Amino acid sequence: MVSLKTKEDIARIRNAGRIVAEVLEVMANMVRPGISTLDLDREAEAIIRQAGAVPSFKGYGEPPFPASICASIDAEVVHGIPQANRILKSGEIISVDVGACLDGFHADAARTFAVGEISAEKAELVRVTEASFWAGLDKAVIGNRLGDVSAAVQQVAESHGYGVVRELTGHGVGRRLHEDPDVPNFGHAGRGLRLEEGLVLAMEPMITLGSRRIVMLDDGWTIVTTDRKPAAHYENTFAITAEGPVILTAR
Repeated sequence: MVSLKTKEDIARIRNAGRIVAEVLEVMANMVRPGISTLDLDREAEAIIRQAGAVPSFKGYGEPPFPASICASIDAEVVHGIPQANRILKSGEIISVDVGACLDGFHADAARTFAVGEISAEKAELVRVTEASFWAGLDKAVIGNRLGDVSAAVQQVAESHGYGVVRELTGHGVGRRLHEDPDVPNFGHAGRGLRLEEGLVLAMEPMITLGSRRIVMLDDGWTIVTTDRKPAAHYENTFAITAEGPVILTAR
């Protein structure tokens, strides 16, 4: 069931979103060759808790997710589990996904970062993944349909020859981390839920350099590309308002 948020609800989500944005800013500065994904996770959790919030991801799901961020390297699309022995190497890309819950409301966002010097091929994948998000956001206005948003994301990614993951989607956000509706990164313009003021969504293109096919690893969380080619991930939580879409995971 889709729930529309009041202005007060959106303000609370924005407060959680500012914490998420701060974490991602710190992650951008920390990502470098030689650091472990567990180091990133510990710093992210410290920032969230010092702000009076709790990590949305820690303990989520079944099996319970054991960390405060998802740290996914190269062919890992999403849900990579931070570990002390996962040491970042120059030339890799890493997506960091983070959620925070403050005063009963969640916010969720992700970025893909370069580790040292990366190939032009990977840099373009990261650039286009972000561009596909903004193309979708341009369509996130009152009166449009969810399919308009999804189709815009798909068009940008596929026009560059990239794969668009189908099995994983964005989602509504609010008192729960994942709410209705699902927000696919592919679709048909003019179809789907009509967008209304007060709808809060997390849109998160997950774009692959090769095949769009994915598989889950034995840890029950990490999703990788079947051809083991790199993937990128970009996400923000935003609200549909009378003035247009408003990003809530920004400082």
